[in-house]
Amino acid sequence: MLLQTAQYGTGQTPNYDSGPEPESNHPVDKELGIENGDQLFPISSEQRAYVQKYIVKNYFYYYLFRFSAALGQEVFYITFLPFIYWNIDPYLSRRLVIIWVLVMYIGQVSKDILKWPRPSSPPVLKLETRVIAEYGLPSTHAMAATAISFTLLISTVDRYQYPFALGLMVAVVFSTLVSLSRLYTGMHTVLDVVAGVLITAVLIALTYPAWTLIDRLDSASPLFLVGVIAVPFFLCYNYPVSDYYSPTRADTTTILASGAGVTIGFWINHFFQLVSEPTQSLPVIRNIPPLTADMVVLSLTKFAVGIVLTLLVRQLAQNLSLQVLYSWFKVLTRNKEARQRLEIEVPYKFVTYTSVGICATTFVPMLHRFLGLL
Repeated sequence: MLLQTAQYGTGQTPNYDSGPEPESNHPVDKELGIENGDQLFPISSEQRAYVQKYIVKNYFYYYLFRFSAALGQEVFYITFLPFIYWNIDPYLSRRLVIIWVLVMYIGQVSKDILKWPRPSSPPVLKLETRVIAEYGLPSTHAMAATAISFTLLISTVDRYQYPFALGLMVAVVFSTLVSLSRLYTGMHTVLDVVAGVLITAVLIALTYPAWTLIDRLDSASPLFLVGVIAVPFFLCYNYPVSDYYSPTRADTTTILASGAGVTIGFWINHFFQLVSEPTQSLPVIRNIPPLTADMVVLSLTKFAVGIVLTLLVRQLAQNLSLQVLYSWFKVLTRNKEARQRLEIEVPYKFVTYTSVGICATTFVPMLHRFLGLL
């Protein structure tokens, strides 16, 4: 009943009759699958049912839940997490990244182990395309939203002075909107979402006693860096084999590599004393400063500079790693399907996003200091 309400009661009228395909940012090849940027995701004939016509009758719910769904996607992580690090609190950012990586890895692996299908279409109307080839249980959108919002709440309640009720309300609203958006877009069942939230709650409860260790990772032995690189790469390379290709392995590699890069970046900052005035460790009681125009301009400037440099490093690392791998395995550079091969996809993704993590935590602050933004 809740799933049907999310699909039809909010103003979407599906049409399963034959006709012209709706406009989409993701072109579809009827023989191969979904093409998304530089990746090609083969899908089965059943999965092609996502090509549906629909009429939006309630634009408020439509845009609310489409926006809420975006809060659980890469575009949010690549903006929100660096913004926290560059403008608010590096220690909070580190905790958020580590917990996010752990939760997302458990969720992604669980999908390909359980192999629980997404809702059938029809009757469900699916509004997203990229993850159509992934399995459904648990909802990693719900897991990520719950992990980020409640990790942020737990980590700040003893560090900043603000009404706890307000923080709790923000965390609940944020995670609820993202979770409900997965029902509205037809990508998950209620069971998928509830399972994702419960798994995250258990992981937060189990890992909470070790959160203080996260705050001391930057002072670990240099040998620690070997494990930071080797363990995530091993987990990515030995990711559960799926019956058909899906972007799950690539996304998991991106997540683990980003976490490895951030951890390495923090260690580099500490070891080489690149942070002139290190932030005090958690917990520290602080007053939240009033928001001023100068603060907003400074924060947006630091964010813009950081994102530009990070994207440049991402593109450079991706191009160089792909050129080396294509040359090593004698693959044509225009062969898009070659990027899905295990021996190419995992190394190039891992190198690319490890570089991104190091850049965001080490080189971006150095650039900020050089430009007088710190």
